[in-house]
Amino acid sequence: MRSLYVQNLREGCFELPEDEARHASRVLRATVGDTYLLIDGVGGTAEGVFVEVSKRNCLVEVSSITREERPSFGLTMIVSPTKSTDRFEWFLEKAVEIGIERILPVWTERSERKVEKFKRWNKVLVSAMKQSQRSWLPVLHAATTLQEALSTLTEPIIANGFYVAHCMDEFEEGGKKHLLSVLPASQSAIIAIGPEGDFTQDEVKMMLSKGGVEISLGESRLRTETAALSAVAFFEAKQNL
Repeated sequence: MRSLYVQNLREGCFELPEDEARHASRVLRATVGDTYLLIDGVGGTAEGVFVEVSKRNCLVEVSSITREERPSFGLTMIVSPTKSTDRFEWFLEKAVEIGIERILPVWTERSERKVEKFKRWNKVLVSAMKQSQRSWLPVLHAATTLQEALSTLTEPIIANGFYVAHCMDEFEEGGKKHLLSVLPASQSAIIAIGPEGDFTQDEVKMMLSKGGVEISLGESRLRTETAALSAVAFFEAKQNL
């Protein structure tokens, strides 16, 4: 079943949002009688039957809405956008498909291209949510500096688990452990992934001073988007063991 994003999802007969109506009629070629999955991004889904279709307006009929609670445990990803927008958008798309709750894009000292594309990035999230038919749209924060992002994290949030991936030698006694070995099951977490040139020593030390735990994602040196997606996959796997 094809999916559409309807923020103000409700029972009864109503018009689809203009952009989704245009997509349904012109791209998906919806016709009267077709049934689509409608998703509001905050846990609500419903089957909507098209009762009227035109190039600009579409009417759908919804008889009932299913509500899904937000997962008890979620992943917050602090990540430096890549120089290539395509590679960062690839990460966003795949992270939604696997499962992520919150994304904080951050600019670091070694970030190569500090250009925010919030609207574009959010569209990628919406598209991935529809494709994967997830009922919750991840929260995307406006890009900010690493220091500003860290200031928004409260002690209770950090206490759940704050993990810092970097490629340098360990800063603390005991060495870096693999993320899978330190991630607890059934618990939210924050994971920080740096830019292509890695975090600086001062940035890592700043995060460790906030309660972060330095971790490894394996023996290979990964690109930013690969490292970030690996972390998402490790988190999701741990919650489902």
